[in-house]
Amino acid sequence: MNIVQLLVDAASLGSQYALVALGIGLVFGVMRMINFAHGDLIMIGAYALVVPTAADLAAPLIGAWPFPLLIAGILCVVTLVALATERFAFRALRKRGADGSTLLISSFAVSYLIQSLVLFIHTGRPKSVSIFGALTQQVTIHGVRVGLVDIVTIIVTILLLLGLSLYLRRSRAGIEIRAAAEDFTMARMLGVRADRAIALAFGLSGILAAAVSLLYVAKTGVLDFRMGVPLAIAGFVGTVIGGMGSLPGAVLGGFSLGAASMLLQALLPAELRPARDAFVYGLVIVVLLFRPQGLFVTGNAGERI
Repeated sequence: MNIVQLLVDAASLGSQYALVALGIGLVFGVMRMINFAHGDLIMIGAYALVVPTAADLAAPLIGAWPFPLLIAGILCVVTLVALATERFAFRALRKRGADGSTLLISSFAVSYLIQSLVLFIHTGRPKSVSIFGALTQQVTIHGVRVGLVDIVTIIVTILLLLGLSLYLRRSRAGIEIRAAAEDFTMARMLGVRADRAIALAFGLSGILAAAVSLLYVAKTGVLDFRMGVPLAIAGFVGTVIGGMGSLPGAVLGGFSLGAASMLLQALLPAELRPARDAFVYGLVIVVLLFRPQGLFVTGNAGERI
């Protein structure tokens, strides 16, 4: 494989994992809870593109809409579902004094609920759907043809990360989220509304999940009700190896995981490539043995977000 192709593929997959890890890290920052239903928000965004049908080839629902309306529609759907899960599942438990383990179990329950609803509506057969047909083209970089969708994934990820960073650092709502993540009790004493900060974190995670939905479907063209599970696992692992509670760490951890996966796919002998994930997560174990706090966490706790 050409080095340019390899680097683009690694950056593209790493970008997807970085967005997933960032969405998980946002919620963990303010609630100290890993939201395993985050992957199912990605799945919801993908299935929002099609009309319910048992056919293998899905009938487009909003896929034929103009580009801006398509993006706005998916963003609204996924963000509303994210806010609904926070309002009717996690907030209700939190108000009753539920601890972290209870909230974690609740996230699994929400995940299976969403999967079951999609399974009931769309059946369990994978579906094919095509969006953003122009992204299936290839562009030439230094004489190597690479997928346009990979380039777009990298660019969109960079823009989202920059936009979110500015929002968290410059806006009042963003500063409240950072304050709640740093010291939730103290933030409440200083006037930060807990429900507002948590809802905003869920809303932002929904926006990131919607972006991953669109990019993932544009690249693979396949819908499956279990599609969010491996993405959520990758995002969680990225959050852990980057450093729990650190958003920059989550981004770098997710990116590192995706890059390592693509590099191993290219460098491993052909007979070992089917076991690529075993090598990836074995490498993760080795990393955490030496850096249990995460690769990108320093002694300055104030820089977690």
